[in-house]
Amino acid sequence: MRRLKGTTLLAGAAGIGLSAWLLKSYGLQRIGDLIGHAGWRGLFAVVAFHGVQMLCSALGWRAIAGSPPPQETLRTYFLLRWIREGINNLLPLAQVGGEVVAWQLLSRRGAKLSNAIGGTVADLTLEMVTQILFTLLGVILLLMSVADRGIATGVIAGLLIVSSLMAGAFVALRLGLGAAIEKALLRIGQWMGWAGIAHVEGLNDALMSCYQDRSRVVRSALWHLGSWLLGGMEVCLALHFLGADVSIGTGLVIESLGQAAKALGFAVPGALGIQEGGYIMVCGAFGLSAELAIALSLLKRLREVVLGIPSLIAWQHCEVRSSNPPQDSVSRSMP
Repeated sequence: MRRLKGTTLLAGAAGIGLSAWLLKSYGLQRIGDLIGHAGWRGLFAVVAFHGVQMLCSALGWRAIAGSPPPQETLRTYFLLRWIREGINNLLPLAQVGGEVVAWQLLSRRGAKLSNAIGGTVADLTLEMVTQILFTLLGVILLLMSVADRGIATGVIAGLLIVSSLMAGAFVALRLGLGAAIEKALLRIGQWMGWAGIAHVEGLNDALMSCYQDRSRVVRSALWHLGSWLLGGMEVCLALHFLGADVSIGTGLVIESLGQAAKALGFAVPGALGIQEGGYIMVCGAFGLSAELAIALSLLKRLREVVLGIPSLIAWQHCEVRSSNPPQDSVSRSMP
């Protein structure tokens, strides 16, 4: 654990250094002027639009995970999606991810822990699969628009690697990887004396049941794909307030390849510097300046902060409510 924390801190320091170098290299004042041009109106518009994107993601999560009783409302999944994003965006050094917190809160609302974990993991895998499809769409649009084979070749190579890993993971789950993980967790729990770990019994069955209903899988995938597409529109909106209007196709390319770069930089907390570098490369293919690309990335990070801080407060509120539930409603502790 100490080595992991040390590696995370080193990666974070490298990301901060890279970000500082990019800001200095391309002119902090110029980038600041672009952010100032967007102003509070631009930031508010981007924040409000992202709420629609989160709603689509919440619908996708509920579609794949909402079958076992008790069935939670869309409001609950939207709230938990908001908390998930806030934790993952603003607490990159924490050793618990937003998904872990989400299934813990679901279990405290009365859901069986194995169902809460299985549904969240299934949602996460479908989100990753649809991101691959979204990135592939971005590559196709890039080749149709500017025929930049340099960027496209690198992205396709990355897609092949990630797709192979995802396919291997699904095959492993079908061959019993989930059951093996479940048994290992139960044995560790018995050995360490963790009574709560017994509630993960049935995890493999819960996870497999999410994939067995094809209509649920398709609905979830479509909602997640819709969320990714809205991300491309968000880029167009952000660039508009930054003073550069682009087509929907260009926005989709920038978002898809920018998110791909961010995903590849998962080892760096918050993908600091990696996200900015990805936007510089992709925006450059469309003749957009590096300063504009960095300003776009910073505007999106400001949106993460504006949405993330209240979500962390909401998370703590949920934790307090769940630890001190009303006497007449123990399981319904979330606001």
